[in-house]
Amino acid sequence: MKKTILTSLLVLGGLSAKAQSYVGYLTDNYSGVNGLIANPANITDSRFKTDINIAGASTFFSNDYYGLKLGDVVTSDFDFDTDGKKYPKDSNNFFGNADVLGPSFMFNLTPTSSLAIFTRGRVGYNVNKINGNTFESISNDFDENEDLLIDEDDVYLTANAWAEVGVTYARVLLNKDQHFLKGGISLKYLQGLGNAYASGKNVTIDYDADGTPLSGGQTTGSIESTGEVNYGHSDNIDDNFEDFEVEIVDGATGFGADLGVVYEWRPDYASYASNDGSNTFKHLNKYKLKFALSISDIGSINYKNGTQNTYDITGTVNEDDFENEDNLEDLLNNLYTQTGSSSSEKFALPTALHFNVDYSLNKSFYLNLNTDFSLRSNTKVNSNRIPTMVSFTPRYESKWFSFYMPVSLIQGSGAQWGAGFRAGPLYIGSGSVMSLLLSDNSKAADVYAGLKIPVYHGKPKDRDGDGIVNRKDDCPDEFGPAENNGCPWPDTDGDEVVDKDDKCPEEAGEVMNNGCPLVDSDGDDVLDEDDKCPNEPGAAENEGCPWPDTDNDGVLDKNDECPNEMGTVANKGCPEAPEVTEEVQKQLNDYAKTILFNSGKASIKSESTAVLVDIISILKEYPDAKFTVEGHTDSIGSKATNQKLSESRAMSVRDFLIKNGIDPSRLTAVGFGEDKPIASNMYKDGRAQNRRVEINLVK
Repeated sequence: MKKTILTSLLVLGGLSAKAQSYVGYLTDNYSGVNGLIANPANITDSRFKTDINIAGASTFFSNDYYGLKLGDVVTSDFDFDTDGKKYPKDSNNFFGNADVLGPSFMFNLTPTSSLAIFTRGRVGYNVNKINGNTFESISNDFDENEDLLIDEDDVYLTANAWAEVGVTYARVLLNKDQHFLKGGISLKYLQGLGNAYASGKNVTIDYDADGTPLSGGQTTGSIESTGEVNYGHSDNIDDNFEDFEVEIVDGATGFGADLGVVYEWRPDYASYASNDGSNTFKHLNKYKLKFALSISDIGSINYKNGTQNTYDITGTVNEDDFENEDNLEDLLNNLYTQTGSSSSEKFALPTALHFNVDYSLNKSFYLNLNTDFSLRSNTKVNSNRIPTMVSFTPRYESKWFSFYMPVSLIQGSGAQWGAGFRAGPLYIGSGSVMSLLLSDNSKAADVYAGLKIPVYHGKPKDRDGDGIVNRKDDCPDEFGPAENNGCPWPDTDGDEVVDKDDKCPEEAGEVMNNGCPLVDSDGDDVLDEDDKCPNEPGAAENEGCPWPDTDNDGVLDKNDECPNEMGTVANKGCPEAPEVTEEVQKQLNDYAKTILFNSGKASIKSESTAVLVDIISILKEYPDAKFTVEGHTDSIGSKATNQKLSESRAMSVRDFLIKNGIDPSRLTAVGFGEDKPIASNMYKDGRAQNRRVEINLVK
């Protein structure tokens, strides 16, 4: 009874293979052909000429039900049933995998592209969402005389083994200054080795220890169940889920693919480029910061000869009938109702998205952050998936030795601490070994190891130190530039200007004249090659040509303020301006004295506008002359008032003249009040003459 019920529970539990491989090791730039597991772009522009993996294996197990300390396990009296810690709950999970990288190798096709061929074997299984309380009751001192209720609701299960043969191609997509980008793709032929899966919908099992009466007053247990069970498997599994044999299954094939890109930020890119423009530093990591993005395991396997059956398990059977069935398939067929039958579902690979950031502290120490996200649903029938996982891995890295200690957070298993190393051809490690040794409640365990034949890039040789490697240097023992294939340029005439730059290679000349002798035909100290008038002496400022005098007034155009109008030297090449005569001065003042103001104010009467326009016309005839606008008053009123009024009236006239086109720099305004009368203030006529404005030439 115990065995068969437990088997039923395992079948009805959900399974989706959640697995990680080579934790820590795949962050290493010297992981070689193994690196294609994480990202197919890793194989190009690598530190390898070629890398041959002989064999490598990784195995992984994790759960959220059972925890232990590795040190306790090695003691002779450790009991898994009683000494470990158990955490039963309504939905517990168990998952694991094995990943074997068989003979595989990578090599460079060109300096910017690489190819790899690999073989790989994989197994994945998982029990998901099993009721931990039920599992504990069954596995730990189960009493068949006690009732038992199992409530599993909707559950899923899948287990699969398969082999891969693949080819990876990667190439450099961009290499410009500090930006470097490469991409890669892996194409995989898949061979199925065995597959079984099941799912349950609204599954419950109620075991009543004495619920069925027998003859003679005896009783036996009754099993009442509800729900629907879907069960499928490949044809190499006969009648019992437990009879799982890994073997090549006829008609079980498929195709898969991995895609990836890697971007590197190389702020010191100039120090990694040789003088011939090529990048020959294949032996060195050149990035400060690296970002990698990949999608793995796109594809599926079709088990063409596989079968899938659906059963309605609603009903009640007695314990004796239940125990008499030999295997799970007989139990389902004989005791429950089959409601459907078809070919098995395709097995879906555990498609996942991976993002990786690697930071270089220096040439030997690195910090890595890696995240894995499943792209498969945990409710899809016959589908594998990986757990969400975040890992932080500090590492020391060199050509022949690397050491890393990953710290990971795994969905359902919590934090894990591991360690690993690579020493030449050997790599070994675990993503959880430190947790197993130090924690008394570790819920995960993994280990990996492998052997390979690495062939690394060496430092390029450059005997003459001219930045051109010997194999590309036409003169490997003599320093020379890249433009001349590593050979020095000749200097035939010995003038220290090499022939490639010498415009007169057979005649010694001056460095400043591109190897040619200096020539100045007109003797004006401007060399002919720079002289626009080589046969006519001129000024260096005028490119060796004489300065022109367009108006022939004896003032060169460069100094002539009126180059197209004959003038005088004294007036900077411009004609002399007309002089203001006494007659003109008198006319101005005759006009100015007629300007009328509003009584006691500085505002000009409108009838004076015509006079002011005449004054403006006269001023414009003498554009270089400057004038003062003077205001005067009679002696009526206080002296201070008269002074202020005279200044305001002078300023009003000046403002009018400026507003109507006279340059402000030509005019000043001043008031004299009653200080300069031109007639007696005793009489009305005299006072009228004293109230005036004058416009006088500034001499």
